[in-house]
Amino acid sequence: MTHKSHSHPHSHAHPHPHPTAKRPQFFSKIFRWQPDNPGGPLPVKVEIVGSFTGWQKTPMKYDRTNGIWQLTLENIPGNCTHNYMLLVNGRPTKDKHSDGLAVPHTEQEKQYQLETPRGPRVFMLFSQTK
Repeated sequence: MTHKSHSHPHSHAHPHPHPTAKRPQFFSKIFRWQPDNPGGPLPVKVEIVGSFTGWQKTPMKYDRTNGIWQLTLENIPGNCTHNYMLLVNGRPTKDKHSDGLAVPHTEQEKQYQLETPRGPRVFMLFSQTK
């Protein structure tokens, strides 16, 4: 009886039975921000900064049609919680769409923390990989 399974060059094409499970876990997320007073003056700039940008400020784009600032970030590492902050004209601003609030621990987080009635906080983003 001969075992031909090792002679096939394609036998190792799919070493994992569930190739989707072995993919690098990344996801994308659309961040949106809308001024509380839609008729008021527009900010000069709205940026996002966080663990998923290496704490580099990343500008959001203004959508005139909908009156919102937004940014789609790709390749956010999954399976961990990220901390971030929204900056409007360089100042920390509330994000109504965040997944929660975290107490800032690192120097970067403290640099961009938002003062709340319960103390300084940064926003949390939970990974959304399935």
